[in-house]
Amino acid sequence: MAVGKSNKRLTKSGKKGGKKKVVDPFTKKDWYDVKAPSMFTERQVGKTLVSRTVGTKIASDGLKGRVYEVSHADLQKDEIAYRKFRLICDEVQGKNCLTNFYGMTMTTDKLRSMVKKWQTLIEANCDIKTTDGYLLRLFCIGFTKRRPNQVKKTAYAQTQQVKRIRKRMIQIITREIAASDMKEVVGKLIPDSIAKDIEKSCQGIYPLQDVHIRKVKVLRRPKVDVGKLMELHSESAKTTTTEGGEKISRPDNYEPPVLDSV
Repeated sequence: MAVGKSNKRLTKSGKKGGKKKVVDPFTKKDWYDVKAPSMFTERQVGKTLVSRTVGTKIASDGLKGRVYEVSHADLQKDEIAYRKFRLICDEVQGKNCLTNFYGMTMTTDKLRSMVKKWQTLIEANCDIKTTDGYLLRLFCIGFTKRRPNQVKKTAYAQTQQVKRIRKRMIQIITREIAASDMKEVVGKLIPDSIAKDIEKSCQGIYPLQDVHIRKVKVLRRPKVDVGKLMELHSESAKTTTTEGGEKISRPDNYEPPVLDSV
C-alpha cells in the first residue's frame, strides 16, 4: 500500500443505506370481518387484511372485489364439507366486508371418489338468467346405478337414455332457476334440492345415484345495489306469508295495530 493512503473500505462504516430502519408491514394494515349473506347460518366467515387509507389510496377500494372461498360446513355448521361457496365483497360498512354469492364448486376429492367403473357418467350444463339479472352457468353431474335385484354387473345407459336424462336435467334446472332471484337460488343450492328433483324425475328413464349440481359460475352480474345488499345482510327482516300466499317482510319487534272495534 502506498504511504499516506488509507484503505477506504476499512474506514467506511457499513454499506450505503444500511442505517434504514426495518418497519413491520403489519403495523400499516387493518383487520376487517368478512360477513356472509343472511341465507347462511354462520354469518361470520373470517377476517381479512388490508393496508390503511393513505392519501388517495382508500382501504375500502382494496377490499371491494375480493373473492372468498368458504366451505359449506363452515357456513351451515354441518358435515357437508365437499361443497365450497365463493363470496365476493361488494360493500364495506365500518369494519365489516359485506359479501354476496359469486359461485359454487365441489372439492376434487369428492368428484374423484364418485367416478367408478361399470356405470355411466352423465353431465349437463346450461346458462340461465335469474329474475334479478344474474346470468348463471350451472353444471350437473349424475351416475347410473344398478337396479334392485339386478344380476348383471354393469349399469350402462344407452346413448338415447343418456340424451333423455341430459335433456331432463336441463329442463329441471331451467325451471327452478329462471323463476327465482339470487337469494332463492342460494336457498335451493344449500340443501341441493334441484339435484334431488333430477334424481327423482329420471327414475323412469334409468335409475341415478350421486346426482349433484357440481358447479355454479356467475357469468354476469347487475350493478351493485347497496340497498338490496343491505337487505341480504339484514338479520331483523323476517318473512311472513299472507292468506293469498304473498310474502311480507316484517321486523322482529313488529306488533299488529290495535283495532277500534271487533
